[in-house]
Amino acid sequence: MLTVPDILKATGGKLLQGRTDSLMIGVSIDSRTLKQGDLFIALKGKNFNGHNFVRHALQKRAAGIISQADITTTNAYAHIPVIKVKDSTKALGDIARYHRSRFDLPVVAVTGSNGKTTTKDMLAWILGGSFSVLKNTGTKNNAIGVPLTLLGLGPRHDICVLEMGTNHFGEIAHLTKIANPNIGLITNIGPSHLEFFKDKKGVLKEKSDLIKGLASPAISLINADDEFLGKARQLYGSRPLFKFGLKNITEFRASSIRCRAAEKIEFLVNREHKFVLRTCGLHNVYNALAAIGVARLFGLEYRDMAKRLNNFSFPEGRLKFIRMDKINFIDDTYNSNPLSLDWALSALKNMEIKGRKIFIMGDMLELGAGASALHRQAAEKIGPVCDYFISVGKLARLSAEVLREKKRAADRVFSCSSPGEARDVLLNKIIPGRHDIVLVKGSRGLTMEKVFR
Repeated sequence: MLTVPDILKATGGKLLQGRTDSLMIGVSIDSRTLKQGDLFIALKGKNFNGHNFVRHALQKRAAGIISQADITTTNAYAHIPVIKVKDSTKALGDIARYHRSRFDLPVVAVTGSNGKTTTKDMLAWILGGSFSVLKNTGTKNNAIGVPLTLLGLGPRHDICVLEMGTNHFGEIAHLTKIANPNIGLITNIGPSHLEFFKDKKGVLKEKSDLIKGLASPAISLINADDEFLGKARQLYGSRPLFKFGLKNITEFRASSIRCRAAEKIEFLVNREHKFVLRTCGLHNVYNALAAIGVARLFGLEYRDMAKRLNNFSFPEGRLKFIRMDKINFIDDTYNSNPLSLDWALSALKNMEIKGRKIFIMGDMLELGAGASALHRQAAEKIGPVCDYFISVGKLARLSAEVLREKKRAADRVFSCSSPGEARDVLLNKIIPGRHDIVLVKGSRGLTMEKVFR
């Protein structure tokens, strides 16, 4: 629960009206789902304005209102506290930081260019066998999602696991200040959101703010095989550091990796502990190692972690095998960038199948000035792996053009403007058989899942 003095202390806001002894049992930013007794925070963004729904929130018996505009209510609601702040989104974070400070429990923060959600979900799943864990649902990893998650902290929780995302400088530092994490995990540094970060050095600079902002005991876990993380020794100083990887000597190392069909990977951790993942992506071994490393810090035994991971269900849209209309799909439609594309192609390459390998690829977005070059370069990796290629979007079309020139196989390369058109080409021109496999991938904005849904 939050009191009016709590909120004023957390936000530095001004009470415009209402009682100071009011209690808020929860926090809402959506008047449609607001429950009686919630504090309603009127957020304002480019495409929405919560201030338009203050009246609706009051009608649904909100216990208080936070606004960045002057608000007057009718006499019927004169007792409801209305607190004015300069920035309601910042106020949401301020309240979440205040609420987090009430709990003396470990917070684990996960960031990186790829694998954040899967690693976060793996870790929460493993820990969930022994502890009560709070985590972000889905990918609520931004300046709104992280505070809302933290506001769900209660006495029943033992550990909080948070995914932190970013596409602009300063966002990780902001989220770290709100969550005050004790353990920081960076999965990798890749060419993501280059429109804003320019290059991998910019990505490293942004992601490393997590390590710099950790609270005691300030434990870090990093991917030792990543060329940027492995060299950035100055980030960690004398604070505790643990590493995971496949190639280098680390505290948590995977070996004897074997792919079993399209849905299973087996590997050993530190040469003796066997793990099995129900996935086709080798990169998920890195995600599992990261989760295993953190869970080990909490005292979990390898055999117990292996049992939990054997039953882990991977998030939708992340190299997930599905069979639909008698067609074998690999759904990797959540998002795309050059590193995750490499991972998806590697998974497809390692599949031993009797049929054809078909790749439907949508644009990789937010790559800045180098977007065209990166899509042309992608064709060099696509060519040796795929029997058929379908592009969706203007940028992916560049990959198709290079493939036509290199492979001289115009009848096996197609360019489309939408996922629906790509589906028509797949079903009516390529006509997949029961032994074929179709990989579908693209950035979120392309909604590539429409190919098979």
